[in-house]
Amino acid sequence: MKIVSFKICPFVQRVTALLEAKGIAYDLEFISLSNKPQWFLDISPNAQVPLLITNEGEALFESDAIVEYIEEAYAPLRAGLTPVEKARERAWSYLATKHYLPQCGAQRSADQDILTERSQKLNKAFDTVEAQLGDTKFFAGDDIGMVDVAWLVLLHRACIIEQKSGHDFLGNRPRLKSWQTNIMQSGLPAKSVAPDFVADFSDFYLSDQTFLGRGAAAKSREFSDSSPLEMCC
Repeated sequence: MKIVSFKICPFVQRVTALLEAKGIAYDLEFISLSNKPQWFLDISPNAQVPLLITNEGEALFESDAIVEYIEEAYAPLRAGLTPVEKARERAWSYLATKHYLPQCGAQRSADQDILTERSQKLNKAFDTVEAQLGDTKFFAGDDIGMVDVAWLVLLHRACIIEQKSGHDFLGNRPRLKSWQTNIMQSGLPAKSVAPDFVADFSDFYLSDQTFLGRGAAAKSREFSDSSPLEMCC
């Protein structure tokens, strides 16, 4: 199958992380969102990425529909779930995905006041999931499931921001941070993005036009680059 992608799109990473978690082979084709090719527009009703082209040549759009197709068409990450458990997974996954764009907006904040304002929705979501998490390695046990894949996107990007700029989106939430550590150590975040993802992500979200970018520049001047992003890259 093929995934049509924009390199730093969070919705694409959710799809590729699920494919990596299941060990499914796929090809990636990157396009420019400012100059979308006509062949893409012809088969993508919403003109957005991700777009999945199945082995049979069918084009699927909308990330929610794509991940449901992958979960149903291939062996499930967590077998034997009841309909209620499946619905619960979808609901907690949706809580993550509806905060992808708020996180993007917060990362692009021009100053501290805007960052504080734009982080309010994220903070509520992080508080909610912090209260839900238990003592297991991942959301619902010791194996990665659909909820972990959805939240991976937010936690991966928060990791990059913290290590590059020093800003901690997760704050004083020990269970959330433990979950983040376990997801990062799984290697799945790195497998689900391009090799130069951190560079492209940083160019956009940590430029001198952003508050976080100016913090990253200050941190770079203060400390040597002796601590690479082992967990984030």
